[in-house]
Amino acid sequence: MNYQTYKPHSDLESLVKFYWTLEVPFDPKNQKQKIVPDGCIEMTFNLGDRIKRYISENEFILNPNAMIMGQRTKPYYILPIGNVDTIAICFYPYGFANFVNTALEKFVDKEIPIAELFGQTVAHELEQQIILATGTQQRIEILETFLLKKLNEKTTISNIVKSTVDTLLKTNGSTSINVILKDDLSKRRQLERHFKKQIGISPKQLSKVIRLQATLQTLLQQKPERLTDIAYENEYFDQNHFIKDFKEFVGITPKEFLGNENMALSALFYK
Repeated sequence: MNYQTYKPHSDLESLVKFYWTLEVPFDPKNQKQKIVPDGCIEMTFNLGDRIKRYISENEFILNPNAMIMGQRTKPYYILPIGNVDTIAICFYPYGFANFVNTALEKFVDKEIPIAELFGQTVAHELEQQIILATGTQQRIEILETFLLKKLNEKTTISNIVKSTVDTLLKTNGSTSINVILKDDLSKRRQLERHFKKQIGISPKQLSKVIRLQATLQTLLQQKPERLTDIAYENEYFDQNHFIKDFKEFVGITPKEFLGNENMALSALFYK
């Protein structure tokens, strides 16, 4: 597996977290790979063979070659049917809302063809430009030209959403929403409403996912002997709380995660 990340242009760095590419040669022995929620929305372009996304143990759909991957609230499995060659834009939690007028709660746990958002003609032209480009750098330039053209300055993220997300990112999701809002119930209702439209999931769900990201990095990079150490380092109330959240978003326990061949791709993203 060859996974690379690239920084965005300075005009987009507040909205785009990074671009990434993934190349994986086909191997008939490849296993299904579990993808876990990461709190981000992504726009992906598949330049290789089609990719299965499982909707049950044995049933699957084929992902669109050019799509938006909405916020995730649960893990899911994918399996390439051939060579993988993908380039993608990873947006900050509030990043993608600047490019569309659709409420992002409609995208949760779904893959949406970009043609449904930007129109068939525009989507086809963009996809063809990406396919015909000579390399990664040219593809990034094409994507950035598209994003800057589409950037809707009239669509502004509410201050309460941006400040909340910034705090969650800065503290790895460990700060409670009540603390951020100083127990103001009216602000809590306002925040919930704006989050559904501009992020797609609730503040509490995003907080859990962001903390999970930090936990996965700790788990993979340090491999501590005791789960209690990971729980307290990432400010979970106790080990049981940590395991409960982990299973909610990953589907297995932390111990089962390490060395699991179905988690090889997810592990690659966090190393």
